[in-house]
Amino acid sequence: MSDSDTNDTKNAAPTSEGGQTSPAPEAKPDTVDAVAAAKKEAADNYERYLRAVADLENFRRRTVKEKDELRQFGTKNVLEDLLPVMDNLALGIAAAKQPNADLKSLTSGVDMVLNQFKSTLSNHGLKEIAAAGQPFDANFHESLSAQPSADVPEGNVLTVVRTGYTLNGRLLRAASVVVSSGPAKPDAAA
Repeated sequence: MSDSDTNDTKNAAPTSEGGQTSPAPEAKPDTVDAVAAAKKEAADNYERYLRAVADLENFRRRTVKEKDELRQFGTKNVLEDLLPVMDNLALGIAAAKQPNADLKSLTSGVDMVLNQFKSTLSNHGLKEIAAAGQPFDANFHESLSAQPSADVPEGNVLTVVRTGYTLNGRLLRAASVVVSSGPAKPDAAA
């Protein structure tokens, strides 16, 4: 076989079993439509993807903005409720500065303002931890010391030095307490 015969064989169309050549395969109309549909679906999916990414970014920005606004203005209701307490304290100070100020009425007024203050904070979830006489609880109490007491059983709170608080059931500040060590023990040296 010569080189020209080899080249002719390479460029020849494929032959069928009978030795005849078959025409080159052409794209069927169904295949062209399927490719076009697949391209359109891919473009639609890409557009949906871009929209989803943009929506997610907008959501992230909006969430950051809302969180910042909540941080800045979250205490608005509490502060609005505390304004009357401040007004009453100012009135109490003005009354105390009067030349004929009555100590009993001033004390009574300050006590009323304190109760108003506690009530306002209680309405917003702040509760005092009742510790006096209760068994010591490390979850809510901070022991400063222990002292003997004939009246308070050992391991119970004898004195509250600083009141503790919870906010909506969560510890805000532990109560600082003195714990009873029970009745005084007689001195061994005596």
